[in-house]
Amino acid sequence: MKFTKMHGAGNDYIYIDCFNERVENPEELSRKISQRHFGIGADGIVLIKPSVVADCSMNIYNADGSQAEMCGNAIRCVAKYIYDNKKKRDRIKIDTLSGVKVVEMHSQDGKAVGGTVNMGKPTFNGRQIPTRYGMSVVKDQILNIDNEDYKIICVGMGNPHCVVFCGGVDNLNLAKIGPLFEHHEMFPERINTEFVEIIDENRLKMRVWERGSGETLACGTGACAVAVASIINGFCDKNKDVKIQARGGVLTVKWHEDDNVYLTGEAVKVFDGEI
Repeated sequence: MKFTKMHGAGNDYIYIDCFNERVENPEELSRKISQRHFGIGADGIVLIKPSVVADCSMNIYNADGSQAEMCGNAIRCVAKYIYDNKKKRDRIKIDTLSGVKVVEMHSQDGKAVGGTVNMGKPTFNGRQIPTRYGMSVVKDQILNIDNEDYKIICVGMGNPHCVVFCGGVDNLNLAKIGPLFEHHEMFPERINTEFVEIIDENRLKMRVWERGSGETLACGTGACAVAVASIINGFCDKNKDVKIQARGGVLTVKWHEDDNVYLTGEAVKVFDGEI
């Protein structure tokens, strides 16, 4: 089986061209080859498939084999793959479990180097995200984790996110508290959790614990959730670029007046391989 390793701000996946390859058991495959010491190493795998409604479709499997609805970093890499190998178009349409998304391509010397994705409108309704909070906006709720109270805001960006504003994110023990958030009883489908430090106006630092993958160097939907939560809390301004500094690089998010959230970042090919 041939594959391509790519990343967006360090959020790396193994991409498989299912126009040409056939994957029988993606859950098992992802668990096997995502291992960083005994496999290829990645946050998961992405299957690039034909689509009747878009240029392609993508299916994402986390490192533990669970399926994710959407990934803002992976979708830029899928668009890069299509642009570089199949269709050189300024706009690439990709069918996801969160609907068809459009990526505006950024290219250089005939190769895609990144893109801007319309990630759609955020969801705040506790049941829709989903959480077990019944309120229309899950904001300023207190979640007790390991005998410490955390004030949270929850945002749906195609998949569920819990955002925590705190100081000194570099000093957090995410390996300990991340799983406790992920598997908390208030989140019936588990949760992605972002820990956010305010740097200055419209610039934030983020660490993220992703359900099914653990701490990752970046998270596209997580960056969108962080920007939206920051605007709701009055830390940042709507309709302006919000720079999110993740451990793997910077992502730019803008929550437009039309209520859609736009994510901009790099898409980098690491290597091609065969396993």
